[in-house]
Amino acid sequence: MKRNYELSVRGEFCAAHRLDGYPGNCQNTHGHNWGVTAYVLCQDLDKIGMGLDFREIKLLLREALSSLDHACLNDLEPFNGQNPTAENIARHLYHDLGRRLAERAPKTSGARVSRIRIAETPGAEVTYWEEP
Repeated sequence: MKRNYELSVRGEFCAAHRLDGYPGNCQNTHGHNWGVTAYVLCQDLDKIGMGLDFREIKLLLREALSSLDHACLNDLEPFNGQNPTAENIARHLYHDLGRRLAERAPKTSGARVSRIRIAETPGAEVTYWEEP
């Protein structure tokens, strides 16, 4: 039987953005306190019964968010040629955190990012994932 454990940690960052081509006031530069939930899938547990230490996931998420925090997202390289919408931010963090996890997580854990959820405001969220 294949067992799955999905761990999640939360983080946040403050950043500004504008949505070029948007037919409303979001075309103007404005800011959000973005909420992020990162989900990590593990299938194996270590000798003490953990898929991956929550502290390690939190550290990796903080590192990924630090490049976005207190920035104008439109000015950052990951969003060249595309609006920094919640959807595009979620996809960017999925891949950024996934790379960090692949570099640092024990290979025996089989850990991978399964989903990223971004909340632009309370009650307005997007979830991004890719099928393996």
